[in-house]
Formats: sequence, structure tokens, C-alpha cells
Amino acid sequence: MKESNSTYSVLVLALAFLLLGTIGMQAQVLYQPEPAANPNLGGNTPWTAVCASNNFNQYFVNFQWDPPFVESDNEFILELSDADGYFSAPTELARVTDKNTVFDFEFQFELPSDIRGDNFKIRVRSTNPAKTSPASEAFSMYFIDYNLPLLISENGSGNIPSGGIIQICGGGSVTLKPHNIPNSSTYIYNWYRSGTLLSEKSESITVSEPGMYYVELDYGDCSGSANTLSNTIEISTGTSSGLAINGANNVEICPGETQSLEANISGQGYTYTWYKDGSIVSGPTVDASTYTVDAGTSGFEGSYEVEISGSGICVELSDPVSVTSSGSYEITLNNAENIVLLPSQSKTLSVNTTATSPTFQWFKDGAAIADATNNSLSINEVGEYYVEVTENGGACTPAPMASAKTTVVSPDSFEFVVDYVTTYSSCESTDATLSLTTINAVSDNGTETDVTGDLQNSFAYQWKLDGTDVIGENSKTITVSSQDDNGNYTLVGTIDAFEASSNSLQLKLASNESLQITTNGTVLCEGGEAIVLESATDISNESFQWKKDGTVVDSASESLTVNEIGVYQLVITSNECPIVSNEITISAFDESLLVLDKPKDLIIIEGETQTLTASGADSYEWYDAGNNLISNSNSYDFAEEGEYLLIASFGTCTVSKVITVTYRDMFNIPNVITANGDGINDLWVLPNTYSRDPNVLVTIFNERGEQIFSQAGYENNWPQSTTTFNKQSMIFYYKITRGGKSLKQGTITVIK
Repeated sequence: MKESNSTYSVLVLALAFLLLGTIGMQAQVLYQPEPAANPNLGGNTPWTAVCASNNFNQYFVNFQWDPPFVESDNEFILELSDADGYFSAPTELARVTDKNTVFDFEFQFELPSDIRGDNFKIRVRSTNPAKTSPASEAFSMYFIDYNLPLLISENGSGNIPSGGIIQICGGGSVTLKPHNIPNSSTYIYNWYRSGTLLSEKSESITVSEPGMYYVELDYGDCSGSANTLSNTIEISTGTSSGLAINGANNVEICPGETQSLEANISGQGYTYTWYKDGSIVSGPTVDASTYTVDAGTSGFEGSYEVEISGSGICVELSDPVSVTSSGSYEITLNNAENIVLLPSQSKTLSVNTTATSPTFQWFKDGAAIADATNNSLSINEVGEYYVEVTENGGACTPAPMASAKTTVVSPDSFEFVVDYVTTYSSCESTDATLSLTTINAVSDNGTETDVTGDLQNSFAYQWKLDGTDVIGENSKTITVSSQDDNGNYTLVGTIDAFEASSNSLQLKLASNESLQITTNGTVLCEGGEAIVLESATDISNESFQWKKDGTVVDSASESLTVNEIGVYQLVITSNECPIVSNEITISAFDESLLVLDKPKDLIIIEGETQTLTASGADSYEWYDAGNNLISNSNSYDFAEEGEYLLIASFGTCTVSKVITVTYRDMFNIPNVITANGDGINDLWVLPNTYSRDPNVLVTIFNERGEQIFSQAGYENNWPQSTTTFNKQSMIFYYKITRGGKSLKQGTITVIK
């Protein structure tokens, strides 16, 4: 009887293990989330659309899942798709961390303020294990951020017409658009004509048919929750009245005269608006069917139009009429406005004019010159000269027009002004161009007159460097491109008996040479080799400074031994200008400088490889368990279990990392085998973690607790060919240990 009870207990235990194994093989099932009623509102009706606003934004979703249990650190996340129902970049709505043992619960969420559309879906994602539920059906979801009546006007101008009526002529059109909603282009609209929904969904609509037009925001199934219906604009149509401006399309007016422009429709109480070059110059004014153009007003010339509006007629704009001046002409001075008259010299002044039949009269110092009635005048005296031109042809007889004045002076001396004509920075620019910019004639009383335009081509020039002539530089411009030519530049010029000198300009050009410093390492570590900075070029005959963080640390040593972290540079002084080297940053040694893209304890699947990549160091060495160098690359592909060594070098410093690689179990320990000799499931096969490891001991006991098998480095060879079973179904117990420490234990059911 005792034996019978014992056998029964063993069978119950085996069934329990089988049941646990079955549950363990199950995977969590995440079900489709569904809308849920809001417990804070009363009633039990789930939502069918999300119509959120600043006044209400509280919604619930029901979610169910099946065991087994998720991991303790798992989180359930409620996610929202894009407006087309896709989850390529989902929006997180809610997250819970305390429902890992609750199989039926609700999420509470608020709709983000930028969500508007009819095809949004939701889903739930778990983090550990990583699983995703099926997506829900599509829902309308709108955050109603604007909930006020819209105001529409022509082109969104804000000008709502009197009576809300806009009249257009046959074939014309008008564009209607809201003018009181921010970010209007981000919304979808419902446009209506006389109560009929139109197909247009954008923020504006161009219409040509008569009717009553209005608009509202399209919030889909949530539109009933908003109050955005706009004002109504009535569009009416009519026929053209044939508006025009009487007379010719081109009108010429003599100076000092006026011209009346007259519309061909008048006396009917209509409103008129007059335009010049597209800008309003008169109106809108009732019955203002005429407009007077005054040639005495500056800028009167241009293109004139008139617009008419009124009851029973279309708003209509006439064709333009061009108004010009009949007596206008131009005078062009052919000589410089400032002229130097040297002793015994004479000069010729002259003008051109567009007048068709001109006469000329020259003046000196305000007085007419006798017999000076040509377009040119020869002079040999200083003074102020101009000419009056009279138009004697055409329909008009305008008043004489004076030319620009010419100032003629006799100098006591000349003065040059030179300047940089290209961007120049001292000790930074590698070239520079200097040029004469101004020639001043200086009278005996000190008055200066700019005569550059008259005399710049008449002087003989010579550039000087530090007072010495620069050979071959005899133009008003000089370009310097060598540091060897640094110094002070002046320009000297001669004309007749006069000699002029300029101001002095200093040039300090930077060297075209580059300066490079090198180092044997950039990481400073205790016990490592000394870090030395050196110049790539010989500096033994140069004036130089070694700098750390901008401060001079050495000006005598051609190489610098570094014992502090910082940013180092070498500076050489060449022709009073510094030549600055590249920067070298010396940092303190830190093992964190070595970065691995994966944990140093790797788990791989037998027969596959996994790559570990290191970064941050100058060089790398990988060693196997036998201390054999296996790679100098920054990465290595691991395919075998074992311990590996990585040595990374940072200049003269090194970091060592031990990498442990183990195989991942791809199957569980079996608890049932069929030892019937058919070659299928005849043996108790363990995962790689526990088999063929000499440090792992596998022990098997019969139902009476007697040890029947024990093997270190188990070779998946039990039951052995000599093992006999006296029952159809027998229960055995196993224990797996390493170093006396229990790893696994359980039962094995053997079925014959």
C-alpha cells in the first residue's frame, strides 16, 4: 500500500512538472485595445470618436492580455498611429508600470493638440517581453483647438463688403478666404454654396458662380462639437458697362499745363476710383467721373486708370491711358564737374541734350558769357560754369533748363589719398591691393576740390616702400603678396611743376607658410612614455613660443615635453607677424575612453558569430585563451566559447578588457523521452550549457532515490543501451551541479 501511494505521488508530481512546462511554453497574447466608457462622466457608453478640446480631454481605452506573466520591469504603452493609420512613427498616449499581473485594465489618455484626422488607430506595446497588440479599427480623432465662428473676406483681406455682397462681371472670379484664424493652412475646411457642400477643402476658394458662400472647419465626426460656421458672402454677377477713359490712349502735356481725364460713363450716382501706376490717386468718390493731371506737379507722368462700382453694375476697371510731358528733355554734362586749370592751360566744357531744336547760353559765376551759344565752351579762367538750353521745337515752349554746374579751380598744391581696395587684416591677410582713391586740388586758402575724375589719368605715379621707390610700380594701384614686402607704402605723383604725396599705409602680411607640430601621443598616463611635441620644420633659427591653453610655457626648447593636460600650439614670429601651428589636445587617461558597442560578456548561438567593435583607441590587439594574437582590427567576430583579451593602446597608455563568450541555450531541458528504440527522442539530450562540460556533473536517480547514473561532461548518452525499464512508464529524478552548486533539478518521464 505504501508503494502504491508513493507511485501515485510521483505521478502527480510528474503531471505538475508537465503542466508547468506547458505554461512556460505559452507566449503572452496582447489583444486589440478598445474604447472604454469614462468612469468620471456617468453612463457606460464607450466613445466612438475622440473630440478633445481645452475644456475636455479625458479618454479611456480597455486592454486585455493573456498569461504567462510578463517580466517585473515590463511596461505597457498605448500608442497612436499617424493620420493614415500607420505606426512608422507612433505617438505615445499613455504608459503603465503597475499592471504586470492584471490581465484586464484600462488606459487613460489625453489627445495631443496637433491631432486631426479620421483614420487614426491605437495599439498596445509591451517592453519585456517585447510584443505588440493588433491595431484597433480606425477612429476620428480631433483636438478642437479653434472653436469660434470664422470670418471670410475677399483674399482674406479682412474687408467684408457692405451688405456682404461682392459683384463680379461675367467671366470674372473672386477668391474667398478666412482672415481671423491663426495657422489657417493647417486645417481642412467645408465650403458651402447656398447650402450645398462643395468639394474644395483648402483654406481659400475661387468662385465665379453666383450664390451664398460660407465655410466651417472640417473636424470630421467631431464637427458637431465645434462652432466655426462663418459669415455669408453673397456673390452676384452682372454684365460689363464698357467703362473707358475718353480720348486717346497716349496724352502729352506741355510744362505748366493741365489735362482733364474723363470716364465715358457719368451722372448716374456711381462711385469712381482713379489710379496712377496701380496706386489710388483719387476716391473712391461718388460721381467723380473726371480727374485732372497737373504737369506742374513733379512725377505727374504715368499710366492712369479709373474703376467704377455701384448698384446694378459690375466692379470694372478701364484700360490705361499714358500721360507724358511733351516739352521734357534732358541735358548731359560731358566733362567732370570739378576741373583743375593749370597755368597756361585751357579746358573745353560741353553738353549733350535730347531737345529736338535747342539753343544754348553759357554762364560764368551767374553771368551770361557773350557769344557763348554753342553746346561747348573753351575756358582759361577759374570759376563756376553752366549752360541754359531752350527747346524751340514741338507743340510746347518750355522755360529754359540749366545744366549741372562745373567748378574750375587753379591749385596751389595737390593731395593724394590712398586706401586698401581689398579686405585687409594686419597679420592675417596674405595679400593686399592699395590704390589712389582721391586727388584733391588745394587752393592758397586751403580749400580742397576733388579733381580725381579730371586728373587721375594725367599724373605720373611712383609707389614707395619705406621711402624707397618700388621698381616698376608706376600706376595708381599696387598689389603686394609677399611678407618680405611688408612696410609703409606711399604714392607720389607729378604733373607739370606739381608733385603730390599721399598718406602712408602700413602692410603686415601673414606668411604663406604653414606650421605643423606632431606628437607621439595625446593621452597622458602615469607610468607611460613621455609625450613630446615637435615641429615638422626646423625652428632653430626662429623666434618661437610654445603655448598651452593660450599661455606661453616655453620659448627656448625646440621640442616640448608635456606633463599636463591642455591644448598646445607653436607660434613663430615672422616679419613681425605670428605663424600659428595646428592644435594638439592632450587629455588625461581614462579607461572609459575605450568604448565597446556590446557588453564584454557575449552570449552567442552555437554555429553563428557575433561581432564586437571597439572605438576610441589608437590601436587594438585581440588574444584568445591561449594568449595567441588573433587580430589587430578594431573589431572581432566571435564564433567560439571562451575567454578573450582585448588590449587597446592610447599613445603610450593601454587598457585591457577580458571578453567572455558563452553559448545561448536554444531549447529547454526535456522532461519526457520515449526509449522505444525508434531513433526518435530515445536519449535525454541537454542544452549546450550543461552538456560536454567537464565542470558540470549530471546525476540521475530512480523513483526510490537510488543513484543510477552520474557523469561529468555529460555526452547526451542516457539511457544507455544496457539500461532496462520494467514498466511502460517510469519516473526518474535528475540533478545538475557545477562545483557542488545546484544548477537544475527535476523529473524525467521515460515511456517505452
